[in-house]
Amino acid sequence: MITPVLLCGGAGTRLWPLSRKSYPKQFVPLVGDETLFQASARRLSGPDYAAPLVLTNADFRFIVTEQLAAAGIDPGAILIEPEGRNTAPAILAAALWLERTDPDALMLVAPSDHVVPEPEAFRAAVAAGVPAARDGRLVTFGITPTHAETGYGYLELAADPGDFSARPLALERFVEKPDAERARAMLEAGNYLWNAGIFLFSARAILDAFRNHAPDLVPPVRRAVEEGRPDLGFLRLAPAPWAEAEDISIDYAVMEHADNLSVVPFSGGWSDLGGWDAVWRQSPRDGRGVATSGPATAIDCDDSLLRSEDERLEVVGIGLKNIIAVAMPDAVLVADAARAQDVKRAVTALKARQAPQATAFPKDHRPWGWFESLVVGDRFQVKRIHVHPGAALSLQSHHHRAEHWIVVEGTAKVTIDDEVKLISENQSVYIPLGARHRLENPGKLPLTLIEVQTGAYLGEDDIIRYEDVYARD
Repeated sequence: MITPVLLCGGAGTRLWPLSRKSYPKQFVPLVGDETLFQASARRLSGPDYAAPLVLTNADFRFIVTEQLAAAGIDPGAILIEPEGRNTAPAILAAALWLERTDPDALMLVAPSDHVVPEPEAFRAAVAAGVPAARDGRLVTFGITPTHAETGYGYLELAADPGDFSARPLALERFVEKPDAERARAMLEAGNYLWNAGIFLFSARAILDAFRNHAPDLVPPVRRAVEEGRPDLGFLRLAPAPWAEAEDISIDYAVMEHADNLSVVPFSGGWSDLGGWDAVWRQSPRDGRGVATSGPATAIDCDDSLLRSEDERLEVVGIGLKNIIAVAMPDAVLVADAARAQDVKRAVTALKARQAPQATAFPKDHRPWGWFESLVVGDRFQVKRIHVHPGAALSLQSHHHRAEHWIVVEGTAKVTIDDEVKLISENQSVYIPLGARHRLENPGKLPLTLIEVQTGAYLGEDDIIRYEDVYARD
């Protein structure tokens, strides 16, 4: 059996405004109906695969379980990273976890934000690499290049492969992202592959590689795993030793130094969706090269991407050429497609202005559901709150605000101090400032309510929790 190790802690700033720090691209349905994370988990499932091992951060832990459940996939271990330390510590933690039960377990490490339209072909490529991995090789997967791409690193093969059929080949070296001229030369040479950042090896082999090439990483990461604290269905890695681990990628820490590397070419479709230009290439397009999503209309446009992420917001393009236009309820991006990689500069500029749109998603996801702000004033705020069936908010109170709840869908079970009552559609309830209160959805259908907050301070940090089924601090 192969254990998929899914890495899902990135921010995806080049796909702003749809991808943000609080809700990055792997959890968004960028291409198709499933999210990239769900598609990745489904692609690495089947009779030859064990339950996935997921590494993520605390903010995304309930999103991970919710999306896996929606996809009908039961997770294995979910390891919570106290902070992002790049791929090397994350992969090392996964290997140390698997070593506990099976040192020879094969682990397939993959980012959770890639698009692979032909999953069966990819699983065949993985199967082609299994014998080499069982022999102690560190197997990486290289994508057959289709154009002179400057946004990817490359893998140089030790010899001309003749063809790019899926089989283990000798790897000469890793190559950094090239300039345009170098990328064209490598494409013409015929012995280079794009570096997909996907790896297959046994836990024993990669642990030996860490001990040989990055020995300083092993003690702090091992302590972080051994001192980890169970939290509901998760394992929180110990923060103090984790902070001592170097922030470094697996390529720099191990792969560029190892001498037991093999690479398996993959010639099926693949994209890391590293920018809106990549999303455009992966999207269905009309005869003039225009891709639309949501309520979007293109009139006399060419080679453009028009997306609206809100059913109430119409996007109309007239006479556009090579333009990316993405509209969210709180932010709009309009860019020349040739400048797609510069979107991260916009995020940096917004952060410098302390604009909340830089990092905060319009919908704030919680383990019980989500909420979004509809109207914000000086001393009031109106929210829409969605509570999953059977879910409950924490028992809490506020120092600075009172709340009015109006149920518009479903039935709410409401606790206010010592009183508990059911509130149906078109009914409302008032929560005075300082009152202990809880909102629950006792039904089998989603609960939607409108919340009106009034007070001198309306920040999310004005919450005192007394009880919480999700064990949040």
